[in-house]
Formats: sequence, C-alpha cells, structure tokens
Amino acid sequence: MSSFPLRIHSPVIFIVNLLALYPDWRFIPLRPSFKFRLLLALCCGTLLCSSAALAASAPGLPSLPDAPASHLDQHSAVTIRNAPVQVLHQQAAIWTSPARMTRRDLLWLGPLAVATGVGIATDHHTMSSVVSRDPTFNQDNVNVSNALIGGMIAAPVAFYGWGHFEGDTHARETGILGAEALVDGVVVEQGMKLVFWRERPALHNARGHFFEGDAGVDGSFPSSHAVLAWSSAAVIAGEYHNPWAQVGVYSAASAISLTRVLGQQHFPTDVLVGSSVGWLIGHYVYKHFHRYNSPRLR
Repeated sequence: MSSFPLRIHSPVIFIVNLLALYPDWRFIPLRPSFKFRLLLALCCGTLLCSSAALAASAPGLPSLPDAPASHLDQHSAVTIRNAPVQVLHQQAAIWTSPARMTRRDLLWLGPLAVATGVGIATDHHTMSSVVSRDPTFNQDNVNVSNALIGGMIAAPVAFYGWGHFEGDTHARETGILGAEALVDGVVVEQGMKLVFWRERPALHNARGHFFEGDAGVDGSFPSSHAVLAWSSAAVIAGEYHNPWAQVGVYSAASAISLTRVLGQQHFPTDVLVGSSVGWLIGHYVYKHFHRYNSPRLR
C-alpha cells in the first residue's frame, strides 16, 4: 500500500488529532445560527482553497505553471539581497491564487472545509465545557507556546548563521526561505484577522463571534502562532527529508497549536485554519524557490 510522504500528510494527521478534542458530535448545534456558521465556513474554505492551490505537489496533483513565481529566473540565487523581491512574488502568488483554482483543489478543500465547519459549530462548547479554565493550567500552556514559537522563529536565523559561518549552502538557503515564509505568514494572517475580526475565547463566554470591531489585528482567527510555526516547519521539513528532522519540527508546530487552545488563547478552528494556511505557505515557498539539490539526508 502506498502512502504520502510525511511532509505531505502531516497536516492531515494534525487535523485528525485536533478534531479528537471534541468529545461528542451530538453537541453540534442545529439552531438557525448554525446555518450562518456553515456559510462562514464555506467562505473560510474558499480562502483556504486558494492557499491549497499553492501546494499542489502531492502525488496526482498538478503544478501551477501560471503562478507569478514561475516567471522568476529558475536559477536566481537564494540570497538576502533577493529575499524582498522573492517575498513580493510570493505575496502576488498567494493573493491571486483564486484565479487558478481547479476542480482538483477540492481534494484539499473538501475535508478542510468540513473540519472547519464542524469546528466553528462546536468551538463554544469546546472552550467553555471541555478545555480547562484553571488560570495556572492556562498560563502554563501559554508559556509553552510562547517558548516554542520563539524557537520556530529563531530557527531560520540559526540555520542562516550556521550556513554563513560554516560555508553550508544548504543551511543558508533554509534560513533565508524560512524567514521569507515567516514574513508571508505574518502578512496573510494579519490580513485574515482584519477580514474576520473574531473575538478571543476570553470574551463573551467564548462565543467566538465574528466581525466584531473590537477584535482587530489581535483577533482570534486565525492563530498567529499556528501560522508562523507551520510556515517555518514546512520549509525546514522540505529542505531536510530526514524523518527525525520532520518529526521534530512538525511535533513542535503541533505542540504550539495545541497549547494555544489549552491556554484559552484560541479556538480549535483558529489553530486548524492557521496550521493549514501556515503549512501551505511554507511548502509553497520551499517548492518554488529552493535551489539546493542534495541527495536525501539520512
């Protein structure tokens, strides 16, 4: 039986594990507001689909020859000097990707849209009745998430520093592309926050209302920690195919996402969408901009 590489199916594994947080599907509300939530989920799914189109490298999925990034010189060097231009190309590809969506994108959109819809419908119950509200427990998880995200943000800097001083081209490229993915992640997640304006779990008994003016750039949807963690992890995992390296970075990214929920900082849907978007961004940056072609590291 064939299987996807770890770097392809790891986001799917995370989605399944995250959905396991819900103790009973009977808690899904069927009141009229549920229809609005499903409609909102479809809107979220459309945005996710546009990001999914960027990561079409799984077996059986086509590449995107018309993406703006494809017009770059395929032999352009990955350097700090070229990084700003590359980020601009990446942003153009991300925000114009809806124009390149195909039916095959439903392979990504379908399960993700369903998971997002179920998540939005059950977020309130999860945060008010399942996740502990003990202040000490919550703060411990917040501290863990902040420490881990610091490591994921510092990782590209460490890779670049090592590559620069040791003459390691591979490590230097990993650092630059990782930093580019982080910048892309910040732009995308801040843009999404300004669109959805979702309240944090601490407000209004964790109702998770969308389109609330007091949310702003500090809104709950999506999770900034999740976007940045998975953006960085996807680049590192793309550059280093060693299973232990991939397990390490994806475990750290998953821990960051989970502790944001356990710390009562985000709803499960916030980290589900943030993790998915972050991974897709990081994988896109690696797939279209990496230049170092080494044998698989063992």
